[in-house]
Amino acid sequence: MMIAQEEIFGPVISIIEVGSLEEAIEVNNSVKFGLSSSIFSQDINKIFKAQRDLDTGIVYVNAGTTGAEIHLPFGGTKGTGNGHRDSGQAALDVFTEWKSIYVDYSGKLQRAQIDTEN
Repeated sequence: MMIAQEEIFGPVISIIEVGSLEEAIEVNNSVKFGLSSSIFSQDINKIFKAQRDLDTGIVYVNAGTTGAEIHLPFGGTKGTGNGHRDSGQAALDVFTEWKSIYVDYSGKLQRAQIDTEN
């Protein structure tokens, strides 16, 4: 539908019914713009999958896309903002301290070495 293919900055909401997270990601990524998207879920695995696979500059979790992203040093992906990035990746490198995050929800203590004697 045309409403799903336009980048509208106004009080508009469109609801597109999908049957699965994978289909939702496919629908989201099929448009030519990518400023922001949202996922509402309590399932951490679905949240991490969406954060990884959604082709947007910002992914909100359990919050709507507010349109208040001006504090971030980039403008989304694909054709968002006519494809221009005022700050781009270079600004991210200047203003961001990168880190890796490992999350384990098993409830078990993970050890670097395994005790094979006991």
